[in-house]
Amino acid sequence: MHFELPEPPLLSRAVFDRADAIRDDAHRMAAGWPTAKVLLIDAAGRYPVTDAGALHWVAATTVAEAPPADAVILGFDAADGGADLWTRRVHHIDGPTDDARRGATRLSADEAGLLATALGILNWHETARHSPVDGSPTQPARGGWVRRSVDSGRDEFPRTDPAIITVVHDGADRILLGRQAVWPDGWYSTLAGFVEPGESLEQCVLREVHEEVGIVVREPRYLGSQPWPFPRSLMLGFAAIGDPTDELAFLDGEIGDAQWFHRDEVREALARGDGWSRAEAPGADDADRLRLPGSISIARSMIEAWAAG
Repeated sequence: MHFELPEPPLLSRAVFDRADAIRDDAHRMAAGWPTAKVLLIDAAGRYPVTDAGALHWVAATTVAEAPPADAVILGFDAADGGADLWTRRVHHIDGPTDDARRGATRLSADEAGLLATALGILNWHETARHSPVDGSPTQPARGGWVRRSVDSGRDEFPRTDPAIITVVHDGADRILLGRQAVWPDGWYSTLAGFVEPGESLEQCVLREVHEEVGIVVREPRYLGSQPWPFPRSLMLGFAAIGDPTDELAFLDGEIGDAQWFHRDEVREALARGDGWSRAEAPGADDADRLRLPGSISIARSMIEAWAAG
């Protein structure tokens, strides 16, 4: 009945030093700039890559003579003598680029974590240019990890939106997967939704599942978490038990279809490839095929863990 994630999801495996100790030291950050490296990210969230698909960092001195106000320090590069690592939003990137939803599978654990951090913090900056308290303009501080009100000096910290994501299963060999109305036929995933004020994670699991598919689940159990920088969420993975004989009803209009799938069918879908973006075998009947999320998502990790149970 119960299962665990065999390892953290793809975006949750990094162990790099996030440089918190120097974020208040403008002189130290400036002193490290000549040997620092910068990850450039454009407005669409694309980033430069090497021929092997790894992150392509540029020398900080090619970006500016000193840390720009809109750059964010990410951490230290243990593989390069502890060089400072920064990120910055740009309008255009020369050379080959990739998108995190697809390209993160080609990154090391630390690179994937650095990319998720860069995307999340830069996305927050885009929407935090004014104080939510008095509307006054804000400007970056602490190496980009705070936005400070120009008028009052009040600090605003990066916002992360918590969301639950749930594997609903019957305690045996069936799993309930849903398809959003805007998704192509055959695309299915776990159920998810944002946590509301005054709500625990477990309460959110019960509410979201009922709103999306109309059934009451029990025994919500935490599995693990993953940053999801699209734009700045934290996905909190749960498993819960439901009854396949309960009638499904798509109450909030987000789900276009949901079905109970047998473990064997899920295993076959997992064996066919790495999710929605991977081309399927020639001659396959896509309309009748169960397609599951790619390996960047915690949804994939939870489905794999359940299927292996």
